[in-house]
Amino acid sequence: MSRQFWTYFLVGLAVVAAGIGIAFYANRGAHLAPTGEILKVRSLADGTGAIVFADVRITNWASIPFVVNSVQMSMETPQDEVATATPLSKSDVEAISKTYKLIGPKYNDVLAGQDKIPPGKTIDFMAAGRFNFPPRFLDARKTLRLKIQEVDGAIAELTEKTAHK
Repeated sequence: MSRQFWTYFLVGLAVVAAGIGIAFYANRGAHLAPTGEILKVRSLADGTGAIVFADVRITNWASIPFVVNSVQMSMETPQDEVATATPLSKSDVEAISKTYKLIGPKYNDVLAGQDKIPPGKTIDFMAAGRFNFPPRFLDARKTLRLKIQEVDGAIAELTEKTAHK
């Protein structure tokens, strides 16, 4: 093959690669992949279970709103088991924070279905749930996780930075 063929081939390959790169760059905001962190976890004994409030900061990097479908709280126990919490409604959280002062105040709104995270914004929310086991298991947890699902199926998973050891 001639040298001229390879020159044209490489130039054509560079043009195609540049076109693909431009297409990806132009659509970068259309991909829902919010990021965030669990800032603080508070718990309170509740009979045979434990109520958990998690203060969360989440950022929607996309150029479209992230509309919440569901929020699921889970934790990994020291025995590597995964326990899932029963979610608490906004009205439940209001009543609990007013009645039980030991868990502390409600700093932010509770993240629930149909809540929207605007494009390009960082917002603080609260997630709340009840685990059906005593708080001592919660204190010994390896980590706490929040799985936030969007109405179209995108999922954001947030993990607690440091759990109690």
